[in-house]
Amino acid sequence: MSNRVEQLAKEDAKRIHGLARDAISSRAYQYPIKGILYFISHRSLWSPLRANITPTFTLGLGITTFMFLVTYVPQMAVMALVEGPVAAISAAGLVLSESSTLINIGARAWWVEGALVDTFDGTLVSRSQTALVLRGREVKPGHDPMQRLGKMLTRPFAKFTPTSIIRYFMYLPLNFIPIVGTILFIMLQGKRTGPSLHSRYFELKGMSRRQQEQFIEERRGAYTAFGVVATLLEMVPIVGVFFAFTNTVGAALWASDMEGPTTTAPGLREQAKMAQERTEAPSSL
Repeated sequence: MSNRVEQLAKEDAKRIHGLARDAISSRAYQYPIKGILYFISHRSLWSPLRANITPTFTLGLGITTFMFLVTYVPQMAVMALVEGPVAAISAAGLVLSESSTLINIGARAWWVEGALVDTFDGTLVSRSQTALVLRGREVKPGHDPMQRLGKMLTRPFAKFTPTSIIRYFMYLPLNFIPIVGTILFIMLQGKRTGPSLHSRYFELKGMSRRQQEQFIEERRGAYTAFGVVATLLEMVPIVGVFFAFTNTVGAALWASDMEGPTTTAPGLREQAKMAQERTEAPSSL
């Protein structure tokens, strides 16, 4: 029995070591930071965020205030049994994390999700990946990547599902375990968040569920590293939604790099064909 346990422990350690090695070598953890820098330096990508900033800020302020008034003291009392005097600080961090998650869930469910799709597609267009975006929506001629986005041809990427919400609150008690529990919580969230930020990319590529799972599994370390950094950013209260946009930009930059160097020629040919069809349409009447 002891030999079996030792063998399983070695296998788990080997698998974790492999994931860590893949995560580091992929450098996918850099993309959330690249997303921030790219978003800040490309003003044309700001329009979806500007359109949603006021209701998101109001929602964030309301949820954060409510959470501190209602849940801070009970959670601090529970954490004090384990952490002692530092429970006040730990409980504040936990409430902020919970508030940020609720803000993201509410904002995405009510008004932000479509804006994130536009941000993802607009980033791809700005990186000359027009041919890829054309698989999921119309793209108009022009210079501003956001104004070029036309009618959606495929469904946008999935909103928060009940399963993901249940899992979040199921893993939440891990935060009551000092240090190690919080690290495990962030790792588990990151493992889920990484692939979810590429769900629009999978749709544009026309991947089936099985193909998506295989694609993700082959890059599990990279997606986990990307997701952990993205999760940490989105845990920041109120401004976490801002990082949801920059994470989306980072995901699009990663997708663009996966596609490799390209020219706008395929997109231009497609646009020329669409323009010709529109020109010929009246003459056929």
